[in-house]
Amino acid sequence: MSGIRDSLGRVGYDLLSRALSECQGTRATGKLRVSGKPGGVFHLRDGCVVAVESPGAPGPEARLLRSGRISGEQWAELLRETGGTRWPEAGLIAHGYAGAAQLRVVCMMAMQDAAFAVVAGDVEACDPLDAAFEPYAPVVLGEAPGRLLQDAARKLAAVAALPQPVRPDRERPVPAPVPDEIREQLPLPQKELLAHADGRRTARDIAFATGLGAYTVTVGMARMLGEGLLELPEEPESAAPVTVRDLPTGALRQRPSGAPPAIDPTVFSALSSAVAAGQAPAPEPRPSSGPPPGASAPSLPRREPGANAPSLPRREPGASGITETLAPERTGASWKGFFRLRHRIWTPDSGT
Repeated sequence: MSGIRDSLGRVGYDLLSRALSECQGTRATGKLRVSGKPGGVFHLRDGCVVAVESPGAPGPEARLLRSGRISGEQWAELLRETGGTRWPEAGLIAHGYAGAAQLRVVCMMAMQDAAFAVVAGDVEACDPLDAAFEPYAPVVLGEAPGRLLQDAARKLAAVAALPQPVRPDRERPVPAPVPDEIREQLPLPQKELLAHADGRRTARDIAFATGLGAYTVTVGMARMLGEGLLELPEEPESAAPVTVRDLPTGALRQRPSGAPPAIDPTVFSALSSAVAAGQAPAPEPRPSSGPPPGASAPSLPRREPGANAPSLPRREPGASGITETLAPERTGASWKGFFRLRHRIWTPDSGT
């Protein structure tokens, strides 16, 4: 567990802190893109952070939709009214889906949770500040970068101090075998975590599925692991190495000069004589299931060939008509018959 605590407390914090401190010192306005896993984007206005977006934590719209505060049809109608280009704060307030103070709290919690997800992951680099543009769901009053990172560091330290610390995007627990009477007494957030912990989802995945914060789910998962309500599945054993054996090539090697021949010379000479005389060698006797050698086999009556044998029908010559068909006609089809026939034709000159 010491490795998990070290990674939670140190990864990427110094690099991101220096970059944001420079932006605060110059009162910069724009977006700072953080490369890594999961990474994210920090939107700044006059050196203060007004929004943080990260694939490691659900945004304000996911919190509203997954928590059931607004349905998908209502959200789609709000996006059609605003053209889908800006945060529909006015529509949410006008339709009574949420109040102005509630929306400010939702946007602030989403920003802090996204900063926690960025720092808890792997921060590789911070790109130069890009041009400014209005973020999707900004907070009204920006947050100082130092205070935002201190809050993320405090949360990381709280997770690392738990008996079973986990990372937001790594561990995938499964429900432990808990009696039903204990399961029924659990609070609703823990029941929801048990329902979504199936061995394939991390704390980040459950946060997007439920609309809760990534930090909230990470802490709840770590506590339930320590209490024995969740457990981490054992890692699958590595497959046994496949042994590849070489084919025997001893028979293909050259035989030593003093080695005995593989075939008996007498057998070889007998075979050669039989082939030269045009005779087939006698077949080698095969083992049979008959009586052993020396035992008298039961005698069967011999039948003379042709004796009392039924006669097969015989075809009369010329019955098939093949000979007559293939044979040339004798009615003048040959060239001699053609000339004989030509002298027999009557003409006025011949008078015949």
